[in-house]
Amino acid sequence: MTGKLGGGSLVIATHNAGKLKEISALLEPYGVKCISAGALGLPEPAETGKTFAQNALIKARAAAEASGLAALADDSGLSVDALDGRPGVYTADWAERQWFEGEPGRDWYMAMGKVEGSLQAKGAGTDRSAAFHCVLAAAWPSGEHAIYEGKCSGALTWPPRGEMGFGYDPVFIPAGRTQTFAEIDPSEKHAISHRADAFAKLVADQFGG
Repeated sequence: MTGKLGGGSLVIATHNAGKLKEISALLEPYGVKCISAGALGLPEPAETGKTFAQNALIKARAAAEASGLAALADDSGLSVDALDGRPGVYTADWAERQWFEGEPGRDWYMAMGKVEGSLQAKGAGTDRSAAFHCVLAAAWPSGEHAIYEGKCSGALTWPPRGEMGFGYDPVFIPAGRTQTFAEIDPSEKHAISHRADAFAKLVADQFGG
C-alpha cells in the first residue's frame, strides 16, 4: 500500500514554471497544493535511467528525500517503432544544439529532421508507427512510490504541420485522426494525450476516479 497525495503539499519535481502550472491545474480539484522543486532550491538529479519510469522515479525520489514531502515527477518522450524505440528517453537530447550566439538551447525542427532522416535511410515503405509516452512517478519520504504510465499511439508524417504544439507535435498524427498534434486544438489534444492517459490512472488510484 502506497501513500496518498491528497490533503497536503506536493513537490512537483521540476524547475519548469510551465510544467508546474499545468500539473497544479490538474491536481487543484483534489485539494493538492503544489510547489516546484525549483522554488525550494532543490538540485536537479542526473537522469541516468534507461526507461521513462526509471528517470521519473529518480526525480520524484530525489525531491521527496530532499524536501521531506510527497513528490511527483514525470518523464516523457517519443518512441518510433522502426527505430527500435528511439529517441525514447533521449527525446529531448535529440533536440540539443551546440552553443549558438552564446546561448545553448533546443532545436525541435532539427530533432524532427533527425527522426525523419533516420526513417528515410531505411528506405521507402518503412513503418512510420510511433507513440508518445508519459510516466508519472509519485514518491514519499518513507521510500514508497507509485508509477502511472500513459501512451498515445499514432504515426509520423513529413513535413511538419501546425503551429499549436511543441516538441515533436508537428510530425505526430494520433491514431484515428488526420491532423497532427500541432494542428489539433490544445484542449482536444490534452484530452487524448499520453499525459492525459497517465493522469487519469493517477487520479483513479490516488483520488478514487
